[in-house]
Order: sequence, then C-alpha cells, then structure tokens
Amino acid sequence: MLAHLGLYRRLVLAQVRSQLRYRASFVMDVLAVMVTSGAEFAAVGLVFASFDRVGGWRLGEVAFLYGLVELSFGLMDLVFGGFDPDFMGAAVRRGELDKLLLRPAPLALQVFGSEFQLRRLGKVLVGTLIFALAVSLAGIDWTPAKVLYLPLVVLGMIMFFGGLFVIGGTITFWTVESVQAMNVLTYGGLTLMSYPMTVYTASLRRLFTYVVPAAFLNYYPALYFLGRPDPFGLPGFAPFLAPLVGAFTLAAAFVFWRFGLRHYGSTGT
Repeated sequence: MLAHLGLYRRLVLAQVRSQLRYRASFVMDVLAVMVTSGAEFAAVGLVFASFDRVGGWRLGEVAFLYGLVELSFGLMDLVFGGFDPDFMGAAVRRGELDKLLLRPAPLALQVFGSEFQLRRLGKVLVGTLIFALAVSLAGIDWTPAKVLYLPLVVLGMIMFFGGLFVIGGTITFWTVESVQAMNVLTYGGLTLMSYPMTVYTASLRRLFTYVVPAAFLNYYPALYFLGRPDPFGLPGFAPFLAPLVGAFTLAAAFVFWRFGLRHYGSTGT
C-alpha cells in the first residue's frame, strides 16, 4: 500500500512540475476556469435580482447548494480526471491504455495519476468562495455535529461523481467514444444538484431520488445544515445518507471497472 501511494505521489508530482514550468499559462488557465464558473453563478444572482425566492429558497440557501456541489465536483475532477470518459476514450483509441496494462503497477493507480490538472483548482476556489458567501448570507446555526458532517457530505459527492466518471470511462472500452448518456448524469447531475429539488417536476424529483439518488447527496444534507423542513416527507435519516450513497456508487463503479478490464479486447493500435 505504501509503495502504491509513493508511486501515485511521484506520478502527480511529475505532472505538477510540468504544469508549473509555464506559470503564466497555468495562472491564465486557472483564471479562465474561475471566470467561467463565476459567470455561471452570476447568472443565478441575476435571477435573485428580480425574484426574492426561487422554489421557496433565498439566495444564500441556493448559494449553499451551488457552492457545495461546485467545490465537491472540482475536487473530484482533480482526483478522478484520468477516468473522465473523454480522456479515457482518447487513451483507448490511441492505444495508451494498452501501454498502461503492460506496466508492473495497478492500472487504476496509473489512471488516477495520469490526468492531474491543476487548472481544476479554479473550480475548487470558486466553489469555496460561493460557499463562504452562502455561509455569510444563510445564517446557519453551526453545531459540532454539523461541522463534523460537512466534510463527509463533500466526500460523498466526490465519491458519487467519481463513480460516474469510472463507469463512463469503463464504457469506452467497448464504445471508444464517450457516452453522452453518462455526461447527462455527470454534468447534468452537477447542474441539477445546484438548485433545490422544489424547482423540478415530480417525475424528475423521483428520478433523481429513487433511481439516481443525487438528491441525497446535496439537497437533503442542505436541509439539515440550513434547518429547513423536508417538503417531501422522507424519513429523518435522509439527510445523512450522502456518504453511504457516494461510497456505494464508487464501489459499484469499480466492480464494473474490473468487469470491463476482464473483457477488454484492445484496439489493436
């Protein structure tokens, strides 16, 4: 285990050094990501310039949802970037996955260390700033339990989105190209989780609660942190399922990953 962690550290540090070699380019990349992410939230702020509440939620409460999922997704993208279906599909097409399979190191570890892009810190920084704004506006009554649970919610979303990346990357073993249906779940889920479930139709709420359990990762924990009642009447433990949902999704994803590797036939490149 320690040897594997040491290998991962060396892979990541090699990429970090290469990216920081051109510091002006690195700074511009991070700023570009921050401007893009910040502009998206600014559009949300413009809505609240005309409406005091959206789906019964004030700006600070929506910012809590938005900042928390943005922060979590940014951290996930930093760690799981190698499993991104677009990146994995390109690696399969070029035969790069075959080269990784020949090396005497766990494939998953190599993939984790293959696409560590520091520019994604821009999304993490914007998410942190939005979350800080939300905390100042929402007037949250912080307790020791809430402080301790917050990192677990972030971890749950990291595992959930990371699991979707792993599933999407595995599918490219057969399709070569990334599957847009997975992008709908990954990036569509990111957008959906940025807003309260009360703004969606009943059918969409049921889909993202009982089929794809995204609601348990951000919306229900937010009800707990913000002290809001549940308008849909789910059991009282619903806000505390985020780490379990995330862990289950990631575990199932790696079961599928191993299945994909057993049936991977190479591109012949």
